[in-house]
Amino acid sequence: MIILLANENDLAMYVGELDEDVFTHLKSVTKPTTVIYPNAKNLASNIINTDGSIAIRIVKDDFCLALLKAFGKPIVSTSANISGMLSPANFMQISDEIKNGVDYIVQHRQNDLSASSPSSIIKFNEDGSIKSIR
Repeated sequence: MIILLANENDLAMYVGELDEDVFTHLKSVTKPTTVIYPNAKNLASNIINTDGSIAIRIVKDDFCLALLKAFGKPIVSTSANISGMLSPANFMQISDEIKNGVDYIVQHRQNDLSASSPSSIIKFNEDGSIKSIR
């Protein structure tokens, strides 16, 4: 699971120490990027990884930004695929198993058949190094 945030200023609320290189890196990428940070804080224990890390994505999508603003706090998100399966390129490719297993599906871009690629996932280690996960 990951949490979605509206802007990078909110990171300090949920991550112990921030390396400025994170911001530099995020400014250089064009595709959605989820960052795994060490030392999560101020979050429910069931979304913090056993090693104390948390996966966070700063959203750019207007709909997601409006949702986060209305909600007033981070939103927990998960993948739209089952682990080990291919990532869906659009809503129509999300398996019925996933769709039937959620509480609510937002009525947004469901008819958009454009193919999109999965987000990048990187891990910022405490020593400042970056590891590409996906």
